[in-house]
Amino acid sequence: MTVHSSKSSSTRSSGKDKRERILDAAERIFARNGFYNARVAEIARAAGVADGTIYLYFKSKDDLLISLFESRMERVTGELTRAVAAAQGPRDRLLAIIRTHFQMVHDNPLVAEVLTIELRQSSKFMKEYSNPQFGEFLKLIASVIGEGQEAGEFDRGVPAPHAARMIFGIIDELALAWLLGGGENFDIVRAADWVGAFVMNGLHSRVTEDSGASGINPPLPGIEQLQE
Repeated sequence: MTVHSSKSSSTRSSGKDKRERILDAAERIFARNGFYNARVAEIARAAGVADGTIYLYFKSKDDLLISLFESRMERVTGELTRAVAAAQGPRDRLLAIIRTHFQMVHDNPLVAEVLTIELRQSSKFMKEYSNPQFGEFLKLIASVIGEGQEAGEFDRGVPAPHAARMIFGIIDELALAWLLGGGENFDIVRAADWVGAFVMNGLHSRVTEDSGASGINPPLPGIEQLQE
């Protein structure tokens, strides 16, 4: 029984390793050739497996792309969750999300290119996929915004889930511009400070909790640095 369990465990581990090799290879091929031009045979060759082995783990090239997205988004959300846990207070937590996300784009451009550009080339992903991992990503941002709204630090005028989507839109568009510019048109890491200042100024509560008086806060430093 012990020997049998050991073999079963080894088989499962081997299968998991092979699946990860395929995902890693797909990441490289999709980023280099684009989703449409990528061939399953080329991915198999890069992963060191037979062509038919791909279909033991993934139903189609679209399914492979979606599985790659789920795998990488799980890592992204994990990194952001750790960054949030290490920060104190809603403002610092939201800034940590923005800074960590841009740092990951800078450090992992192949992953960023697949998540930001190539996914949009799959009609199955855009039309049929429910996108649970992206939902978890948005929930994390919304939870921090909601915390700030409850504490009176962030304005309640925009519901937290919608504010989270707005912030993602800013992050995604700048990441896209940086990737399409070959990483040379602006400093993506520094852009985190621009976006942080812009977002904080927009979310900052216009009403003081203790007096109830309203007033517009002065712009936070750094907004004037936001360039096209």
